[in-house]
Amino acid sequence: MIGAGDGVGPRAVCRGVESVSQWRRGLHRAWEWVELPALLRRGRELELMHRAMGFATLSLVTLAPLLIVVAAADPLVRGGFASWLSDGMGLSGTSAQVLTDVFSPPREVIGTTSAWSILMLALFGVSFGGSVQNAFERVWGLPAGPWHRVWRQATWLAVLMAYLYQEVQTKTSLHGSPRIVLTTLTTVLFFWWGPWFLLGGQVRWYLLLPGALATVVGLAGLRAFSTLVFTPLIVTNALSYGAVGTVLVVSSWLIGVGFVVYGGALFGRWFCEHHWLPSHDEDEPTLDEADTDQADTDRPDADQPGADQPGTDRDGEAPGEENPGDGRS
Repeated sequence: MIGAGDGVGPRAVCRGVESVSQWRRGLHRAWEWVELPALLRRGRELELMHRAMGFATLSLVTLAPLLIVVAAADPLVRGGFASWLSDGMGLSGTSAQVLTDVFSPPREVIGTTSAWSILMLALFGVSFGGSVQNAFERVWGLPAGPWHRVWRQATWLAVLMAYLYQEVQTKTSLHGSPRIVLTTLTTVLFFWWGPWFLLGGQVRWYLLLPGALATVVGLAGLRAFSTLVFTPLIVTNALSYGAVGTVLVVSSWLIGVGFVVYGGALFGRWFCEHHWLPSHDEDEPTLDEADTDQADTDRPDADQPGADQPGTDRDGEAPGEENPGDGRS
């Protein structure tokens, strides 16, 4: 006898195969919509890791000495530069004390620093701002700015120090949710305003907002990673390698900061071009399309009147062809 359930198995298999095919097609469409290969290609073109390592090096060589002097001049005396650094890395307890032992300057640092030294430190700090500006220009495909734009780098550096200073001062005055909200707002504003100012307003405000939000999310993740990993690691390295081990951990954290800052800006441009502009501003071409249109505009138009065509002379006639109206027989 033929059972009532005969034939159900093959149909179920067919439905299962069709479901798997639909799932694969949906996954493929989602992959095409996300456009992750384009983001990875942009990262390779920018040499993101190389620039992040340059960010860390310049931070230690040019920015850290300037911040040490500025922190030593703090009228509220909240621990100096080591307190700034430990707060940024999310360190506390023994790890923060190890960092303080390495990066705390002598008490007479202000009295022994001459005006010429402060000027040189400021110039070195401006060079750090120039490196950040160049990275943002590369991210957005813009030409290098003129030399007289150095005042923007100096202004950005001053705002950066003010931003870091207020972050440290709110550490003891605010706690919990109020400080998280204030830190989030100020960080979004700084990384939203910073690229716009350094680029001279060549990129519109709303295009820079996704990059600022991505940078804030990345910095929050880096802080959590630093709390979980660097807190015990900095103590272990200090016991094993001394001050050099502590500096290596700080350098690793600064590489992460550079990766997040530049990667956030890169993510912002990618998001605008592949997900935001097509749905919110369809009439405005992306930067890549604008570059292509500019190249087409600069190329001579073959259809223009008077343009030389292959196989014709300057009068527009083919070689050997007589004009019927020239009166020649």
